Amino acid sequence: MKKFVFKTLFASALVAAVLAGCKKEKNEDIDTDTSAAEDNAFAENTSSDINSIADQAVDGTGSLNSFRLEDASSVLTACATVTRDTINHIITVTFNGTPCIDGRTRSGVLTFDYSASPAGSKHYRDPGFTCTVTSSNYVVDGNQINIINKTISNITHSGNPIGYDPMTENEKWHITANINITRTNGAVLSWICDRTKELLNTSATCPASDFANFPFSDTIPINWPMARVGITGSATGTRTYNSVTESVSVTITSQLVRDFGACSDGNRHPFFMGELDHTRSGHPTRHLNYGSDAAGNISNNCDKWVLITFTVNGNPHSVVRAMY
Repeated sequence: MKKFVFKTLFASALVAAVLAGCKKEKNEDIDTDTSAAEDNAFAENTSSDINSIADQAVDGTGSLNSFRLEDASSVLTACATVTRDTINHIITVTFNGTPCIDGRTRSGVLTFDYSASPAGSKHYRDPGFTCTVTSSNYVVDGNQINIINKTISNITHSGNPIGYDPMTENEKWHITANINITRTNGAVLSWICDRTKELLNTSATCPASDFANFPFSDTIPINWPMARVGITGSATGTRTYNSVTESVSVTITSQLVRDFGACSDGNRHPFFMGELDHTRSGHPTRHLNYGSDAAGNISNNCDKWVLITFTVNGNPHSVVRAMY
């Protein structure tokens, strides 16, 4: 009887240990998943692309600069049309569901309303300029993008155009956005950001002669196809996947950088430099380094690779993912 009891207890303990090990392994498998960080990267790039469409749609003088329709090297080419209402200060970009030069298929409408800008600040490049962005049935590669609200304000020279000199001061914009995204993988994202965008090579892409007098000239836009742009700030929100909703927070720890002139990967312009921390409730923080190569080495080369590092149960993990 004693031997039977001992064997039974031993077997029960063994089963419990195996189950505990399986549970731990399962939990670690869940914690090593990087899909939430990748979903955030998609939101990051989607918001940045909308900013780029806004700056070039509003700052141009009849076309979209590096996004312009008539330029074969542009991003939008024949995948969209642009309508300008110069009286009400509204620009509408309508996508027709065909692939753009960057390979992304977009449909729906983006509307940029800059009617609240002060008199004389009618370009994206003008200090004090303010633009609100709305969307209607906007879809990117099957991912549904709903802009609850998005505002872009030019805060260069504290928003005061008088005395601004682009040779000595970089252009800057304050960007706030509340965007809902339904991804093709089933994830639903609520993404709220507060960011500062900086034109890092202002003096090379924004002619000083254009700011000699106020109101500014209508003839010389920023040369966006040669622009290098940096992003700083934070974001919060939620991610719902498989009926589970988790809170998400993102902090850029080192400025994210895109270069529209010198860095093109398959006609896309990925963040190729910078770092951020991505945290969701109940999971270890993921640290994303956009300066890595395909092997995970820190290089800051022009590429789409991101090194994701984190620690689960005391075990360090790292994985490299392609992100645009």
